[in-house]
Amino acid sequence: MQLTTSKDILKNADDRMKKAVEVVREELVKIRTGKATTALLDGIKVDYYGNMTPLNKLANVSTPDVHTISVQPWDKGSMQAIDKAIQSANLGLNPVNDGTVIRVPIPPLNEERRRDLVKLVKKFGEDGKVAIRNVRRDAIEHLKKAEKDQHMPEDERKRSEQEAQKMTDRHTKDIDNLLAMKEKEIMEV
Repeated sequence: MQLTTSKDILKNADDRMKKAVEVVREELVKIRTGKATTALLDGIKVDYYGNMTPLNKLANVSTPDVHTISVQPWDKGSMQAIDKAIQSANLGLNPVNDGTVIRVPIPPLNEERRRDLVKLVKKFGEDGKVAIRNVRRDAIEHLKKAEKDQHMPEDERKRSEQEAQKMTDRHTKDIDNLLAMKEKEIMEV
């Protein structure tokens, strides 16, 4: 797609920056904080009669209390497969299968593990910020190319570059806010 107007270039950059923030948000949801949340099991796929099926399509997933996730399969025949999928997901969780419901106790985090998780959160945040800065760089390159190809006056290019920087700052602040909330959630005892 050929972007020639500053409006198109900035719209494309804004969309890509929003996607970068969304990716960070999705990664942060998967990080265990010591509190039970159904989002911990969102990425789990179960081998159900030869098909890799998302867990939430095979069972009712809920949190009866802050330290337990409850998985109630609609088909009792899938209990073993679900149990195995949760264990092999490398989340550090040990499901307890009582024949009708699979309970997944969420162990409390120790201080060292909390610090490791905060480092991981910061890494995801930095990756997101790098992606946003790369989008800004691409947008500025497109703006310069459009100016060089006689599609855009210099003052419009400069105004658009400032707008791209404002977008970058806004989306970077969004990521900082997500990180601060997640870090607070992890360090909460």
